[in-house]
Amino acid sequence: MTERDTIPASGKAAYITEEVRRRIIEKEWRQGDRIPDEAALAAEFGVARATVNKALQLLADEGLLDRRRRAGTRVAVNPVRKATFSIPIVREQIEAAGKSYSHRLISQSRSPLPARRAEQLGLSPGEVLIHLRAVHYGDRQPFQLEDRWINPRAVPGIEEVDFHHLNANEWLVRNAPYLRAELTFSASNAGVRDARLLDTEPEQALLILNRTTWNDIGPITAVRLAFHPGYAMSATT
Repeated sequence: MTERDTIPASGKAAYITEEVRRRIIEKEWRQGDRIPDEAALAAEFGVARATVNKALQLLADEGLLDRRRRAGTRVAVNPVRKATFSIPIVREQIEAAGKSYSHRLISQSRSPLPARRAEQLGLSPGEVLIHLRAVHYGDRQPFQLEDRWINPRAVPGIEEVDFHHLNANEWLVRNAPYLRAELTFSASNAGVRDARLLDTEPEQALLILNRTTWNDIGPITAVRLAFHPGYAMSATT
């Protein structure tokens, strides 16, 4: 069995991305070098050309590769890395603040996808996905309310995971590498349900984060995160 035979199907594009990035960083492929074409890389890694294309495009988006039609793909000269982000593990955020972490799974079911989420994910309305809601706590005080849809076709084995004991955020970060992500921030007044779960007043302004991720199979997950009032976010790139 070769190394590529051990790569999960859902992680092949992510594996190729990391391997190409390693070859650039370790100067196996130097600035200005033309790298093997998609057909050659597809044969090397035992995947479809479309999978290679997605992996290379991610590195081009980061600024590490220069892709030109008919001229092939080259390692960028004096690359300027574009801003990227990593999905945080909420448990680690809470523990880093010196608080004790816990979470409560409120509900988990296989449910038909609403039209709004279907459009966001590029799937058909009514397609059955995993829908769960959970609250994350710091020192037993609500920190974050999670409303998440997960596509089991993009994450083999997820239907066997017990999210009562391990939260979906952490499991997905560690087991479902993504190729691209979209996120938006907004403010919204708390409805009765959100207010109750976050232990605040109805109509209280909340910070809302919507995030969607994809791999080479399709959409992985779409999640709406509502934060307890007073939450502050900082970021570095």
